[in-house]
Amino acid sequence: MRRFGTGRDPALLLHCALAHSKAWTPLAQQFSDRLTMLAPDMPGHGRSARWDHRQDLHDQVTAIARDCLGDGGHVIGHSFGATVALRLAIEAPEAVRSLTLIEPVLFAAAGESASDVLRGYINETEAFNAALARDDWTRAAIDFIRIWGDGRPWEALTEREQELFASQMHFIRETEACLLKDSAGLLLPGRLESIRCPVHLIRGGSSVPIIAAIHRTLAGRIPGARDCVIAGAGHMVPITHPIPVAREIAPLLDLASA
Repeated sequence: MRRFGTGRDPALLLHCALAHSKAWTPLAQQFSDRLTMLAPDMPGHGRSARWDHRQDLHDQVTAIARDCLGDGGHVIGHSFGATVALRLAIEAPEAVRSLTLIEPVLFAAAGESASDVLRGYINETEAFNAALARDDWTRAAIDFIRIWGDGRPWEALTEREQELFASQMHFIRETEACLLKDSAGLLLPGRLESIRCPVHLIRGGSSVPIIAAIHRTLAGRIPGARDCVIAGAGHMVPITHPIPVAREIAPLLDLASA
């Protein structure tokens, strides 16, 4: 794990799949005087050990995050990390002072607000899922980067980056139960509605359509949640647009401290 900042308030940063804690550096720099931030590497990412398959993936990452959160603080999550952040707010509400969800990939949520968009996403990712099913990690990684990357084509990545992304595809395969089937029950009646801390959802204006549908569901069910859009940004918005993202988060921190 990495630590950022020396501010008064504690915060937990949960990265996306295929990234690592260092990816938070551009955004964390914007809050270095305000927050003391802890960013763990998920299993199989960064400097953490490989996921051992002995425990449900989402359960394990949530348990790690809960340990890191300790007595409480602000929670900021991106993509898969945002789904873990959401779960923390539901299961440990006393520990979450504010919740920032940046493009949470809880695909099942899209079914509540735009079932056609969810069906379209499933159809679009059919080849990707087929590659995962046959352990064709390179083909799967090429498709994953095309949909969820930072805009660079596969050919522009270094050989090391290509090898790393391909090696992490087994992790992505294991996220389906939670993200597409909601195995953690995050969408069960009353769970989202139980969140009481201030909540902002942040997404890129140029991200894939299913993200807007996910946000619509979450913003509609979480009391007081605000949906923020960063113009011109894609899924990797906290890395590519850290300053406008920070501008959206700052008022949330103020609200939580009021």
